[in-house]
Amino acid sequence: MSARIAPPALDEHLIGRIVGGAEPRPHDWLGRHPLATGPDGVERWVLRVVRPLADRVTAVFEDGTTADYDHTKDGLWELVTTVDGTYTVRAVYGDAPVWETEDPYRFTPTIGELDLHLWGEGRHEEVWKVFGAHHREHEGVVGTGFSVWAPHAQAVRVVGSFNEWNGARHPMRRLDGNGVWELFVPGVGAGTTYKWEILTQDGRWVTRADPLARYTETPPHTASVVGTSSYAWQDGDWLRERAARDPHTGPASVYEVHLGSWRPGLGYREMADHLIEYVGELGFTHVEFMPVAEHPYAPSWGYQVTGYYAPTSRFGHPDDFRYLVDRLHQAGIGVIMDWVPGHFPKDEWALADFDGQALYEHSDPRRGEQLDWGTKIFNFGDSQVRNFLVANALYWLEEFHIDGLRVDAVASMLYLDYSREEWLPNQYGGRENLEAIGLLQEVNATAYKRSPGIMMIAEESTSWPGVTQPTDQGGLGFGLKWNMGWMNDTLRYIAVDPMYRTHHRNDLTFGFVYAFSEQFMLPISHDEVVHGKGSLLTKMPGDQWQKLANVRAYLAYMWAHPGKKLLFMGQEFGQPSEWSESRGLDWWILDQPVHRGLFDLVARMNALYRATPALWELDHDGSGFEMLGGDGEVLAFARRDRQGRPIVAVFNFSGNPVHDARIALPQAGTWNEVLNTDAEVYGGSGVGNLGAVQAFDEAHDGHPASAVLTLPPLGALWLAPAE
Repeated sequence: MSARIAPPALDEHLIGRIVGGAEPRPHDWLGRHPLATGPDGVERWVLRVVRPLADRVTAVFEDGTTADYDHTKDGLWELVTTVDGTYTVRAVYGDAPVWETEDPYRFTPTIGELDLHLWGEGRHEEVWKVFGAHHREHEGVVGTGFSVWAPHAQAVRVVGSFNEWNGARHPMRRLDGNGVWELFVPGVGAGTTYKWEILTQDGRWVTRADPLARYTETPPHTASVVGTSSYAWQDGDWLRERAARDPHTGPASVYEVHLGSWRPGLGYREMADHLIEYVGELGFTHVEFMPVAEHPYAPSWGYQVTGYYAPTSRFGHPDDFRYLVDRLHQAGIGVIMDWVPGHFPKDEWALADFDGQALYEHSDPRRGEQLDWGTKIFNFGDSQVRNFLVANALYWLEEFHIDGLRVDAVASMLYLDYSREEWLPNQYGGRENLEAIGLLQEVNATAYKRSPGIMMIAEESTSWPGVTQPTDQGGLGFGLKWNMGWMNDTLRYIAVDPMYRTHHRNDLTFGFVYAFSEQFMLPISHDEVVHGKGSLLTKMPGDQWQKLANVRAYLAYMWAHPGKKLLFMGQEFGQPSEWSESRGLDWWILDQPVHRGLFDLVARMNALYRATPALWELDHDGSGFEMLGGDGEVLAFARRDRQGRPIVAVFNFSGNPVHDARIALPQAGTWNEVLNTDAEVYGGSGVGNLGAVQAFDEAHDGHPASAVLTLPPLGALWLAPAE
């Protein structure tokens, strides 16, 4: 069979696209391609490369032979050869050193057909293993595989420190109809910075950071970084034990931390030593980190994310963050992380208008703009965007062994009319965001399926029904929900002068009406101690002693109340100043005995809490709660575990001690005073019951037994039956 031996000529327009990096399928022309066999029966290939301004270009084959390319036009070089096998390309530029590299365009794709299919269906649960930048060996050569989703792009180039930020040297190929672009670049190693250059439909080149970057430059720099991990986890025992228990019915007292201001200057690794010692002394079961994902603007506290797959580089390498989580686990402390799928910032180098038009965000501003925060809203109905978010949740749980995700601003996702006058109804004319509901259900169901023992926690500020109901029962599928109503009501109550609290008792007790309608966590979070709200201490009425007494009583109420606990850093010792992300906590205040006393009280409550199943085992079951009565500023209730063993909490929110107070109790006998917030060791006045009270079979407030107690001012007592 005879055929032309010379390669077909390329037209000028095509050459222009190839040399300019605007050809969407550069591998069709560049690299190594077979030619038709000539009359002599010898196989031949054509090799093409782009080397603008080169004086000479040579192919160096694996057997040591060489052959020179011919310059075709505008920097495009071409060689016809009978030599089979791999090769490198050597280019000479005047007196400059000879530049010899592998040819990126001779390699097959680094992404398989199954990956493309799953992504096309929106069902790729491990998309972080496919997209982004992956340092690897491919066809016997070490380099980095780059890939990105940009369906509206005419062309995509990878640009970075490895090509002097000249994207024309490395145009990528479009692999499929879904807009996946890919290129393997030999020799590119870990730590290399890069971005995407995207040719938009209207002919503009725009530069974007990688949405799937697993490592980034430290802000304010915005480039993505080729990241690798060599971390060897040591928390296998923790993960096995976690998988065997139900975190929703176990003890959970959470210490919320903003990494940048807890102890400024510490990196992830330094944080491990300090945080473990501190949280261990306090006895919290978990820490919760405000968003760790990369964000350009520090005063956003991490809630305006640009790098959803990258732990912020402010505190070190992603492996350093792995080290922090690992060390916490080895110390018996769980890790929760804030996750922000509801919105993202408009920074032009990040997700917004990613490939020249709306992609990650909804194109209609009535659904795509978050007016309160000046951000974009994800297009929850797009299968690939949903895939991006579902996989992102799994990424943190699986790659960083996170024990729970607290999902930020869920209400803003659920309601189409959230904080807006002009809104677009759903297909049934309602205000519910059906696509966002579907996303949350998918995230929760998939996360619980793949990571046994984790917690998915909703910050949901309305009365949306079924937040913590399973998805197969029509619920959103969360494991826990922040009880914002309880928080608002009780903070309003405790801020009232004690002499007027009788008239506000409903604020204290209303939470019991709905305490078991969802699986709740009680949050005193960062949002309550910033932006003019003052610290927890300064919310309290009275002089300094009364303020601290109020905090002690309030926290004892919170720890005894049904629901898991969350306390923002600094409130455990009575931080006087309102929190600011720009400075550290008022650590010096711990030198004052009364503030150290509050710290010791929190540690004592956590120890009692963890050791007393009645305080957590039936958090979500009304059979474990019993109101015992009280009036005015006095309140008493009992908690029980599954075996019926009780603990009783009694509160006096008045400014004076109450003597001879008859309080109903579940049973007669001796009750030990296991906690007294007014104890002198905590900074109190020492009013109490000498460690124990005797209950008799004297009915009171509809209960079979009662005891006469002395109640301390602005104080709380926890009573447990003597063994």
